[in-house]
Parts: sequence; structure tokens; C-alpha cells
Amino acid sequence: MTDQVWVVNASPLILMGKLDQLDLIQRLSARLIVPSAVIQEIGAGVCDTATRKTIDWATRFVVPDQEVPASILSWDVGAGESQVLTHCLSSGGLAILDDGAARAAAKALQIQLTGSLGIILRAKKSGIISAARPLIDQLVASGSYLSTSLISAALLKVNES
Repeated sequence: MTDQVWVVNASPLILMGKLDQLDLIQRLSARLIVPSAVIQEIGAGVCDTATRKTIDWATRFVVPDQEVPASILSWDVGAGESQVLTHCLSSGGLAILDDGAARAAAKALQIQLTGSLGIILRAKKSGIISAARPLIDQLVASGSYLSTSLISAALLKVNES
């Protein structure tokens, strides 16, 4: 577990919900923040059982949206991503993002970040899960694009092949 606030975007929540692994996010962080805009984005999509469960779980961590600074608006990322970045700037939190443009913005703004794959790797390193590969395979099966080389490199980081 880290002592850092985690600010979570829609995609990691949706994917961890599909994998029935939302508890990993909570167990790995000291405090979670889910901006209101993120919940709105999740609710705007297909509302199947896994999505409804994700929304119900995530609402415990919802915080009001903040005014987005110009430095983030200029990146033209979605409302949820903008709020994640805004909250991270104000709290020093870790951005949990999968979206490529939002990740680029976080890097440019010097915001620490990880994504769905990073959650799984952190869970393995901390001993919460015994193996990363099964969850990574499920992540890919759930619609997350991860290149073969990225998966191989990630597995090497946690001593799996």
C-alpha cells in the first residue's frame, strides 16, 4: 500500500470491474478519489451488471469536480481525464489513467501515473495476488489493448514470463 492519494479515471474502473478486481485499487492506495465527471462518463456507457457494480463501488469515493486549469484544458482530453489531472495537481495524487492523450498530458504536467496494467503489477509486487499473467490475459480479453512486447516487459518486472 502507498500513502499517496490515487485519482482514478473511468477506464481503469471499468476494466477492474469487468475483472471483478475493484478491491485491488482500494487495497493498494491510502485514499481514493473518483471525480464526479468520471462517474458520469461510466454511467453514460453501456450499463450492464459489471458497470452498475462498478458505479455502486466507486460512488463511495466520489468528490466534486474542480475548476480545470488552462494548463489541462489545452490538452483537450475528456471531462473525466481533465478532472483526474486537476485533482492530481491539487493533491499531489497518482493519476490512474489508460487513455494515451491523458497519459501524455500527465507526463508533461509531471503528474505521477499508472494504469490498469500498473495496478495489476503493483498488486503482484505487494503480494495481494500470486500471479499477474491471468489478470493481464483477462484485461486483454476485456478490451484493453496491450502489445505483446509491453506484456512481456511487464511480466518480467514481476518475475513472470
